[in-house]
Amino acid sequence: MRYLTGEEKQEAEQFMEIAAEIAKSSTCYRSRCGSIIVKDEEIISQGFNSPPKNKKLEYCLKDNLPENFKSDKTCCIHAEQRAIMDALKRKSEKLPGSRLYFIRLSEKGNMTYAGEPYCTICSKMALDVGISEFILWHKKGICVYDTEEYNEVSFGRKKISLNLNSE
Repeated sequence: MRYLTGEEKQEAEQFMEIAAEIAKSSTCYRSRCGSIIVKDEEIISQGFNSPPKNKKLEYCLKDNLPENFKSDKTCCIHAEQRAIMDALKRKSEKLPGSRLYFIRLSEKGNMTYAGEPYCTICSKMALDVGISEFILWHKKGICVYDTEEYNEVSFGRKKISLNLNSE
C-alpha cells in the first residue's frame, strides 16, 4: 500500500468527493457509504450501502443476530458490492485494471476516515472481477491498496503497521 501524492492525490480527492455524494443516497440505519469504480479517468459504476431493494429500515437486522452467527452481520448490501454489480451490468469489460474508491460519511454527512480493510466479501468480489486497486482515505492521507494486498489484510493474513483509527 502507498499514499498518493501530487496530481494522483488531487484526482483521488475529486473521486472521493463524488463517492461521498453517492453515499448520501444510502438508506442504511447505521452508516452511509459510497463507492465508485474508475478506469482510465472514467467513472464506470457507482454504489451505496443499503438493504436489498433500497428499503429503509428503522433498525439494523444485525442487532438481533446471535453472537455466533457465521455470516456477514449486516443487513445491507455494501457500497462496493453495488458498484461491482453496477459495472457488471453496464461496463463489465472495463473492470479489469480499474480502481475502486470507497468513502464513509459521518452522521452529519461529512467524509470520515476509513479503518483497515476488513471486508472479505468485497475483497473477494473485487479480485474475481479484476479490480486492481482499492482507494481509502486514512488519517495520513489517501491510500491505495493493491486488491491482492487488500484481500490479505481483510483476511488478517497481512498486518499493516499504521494507526488508522477513524475519527
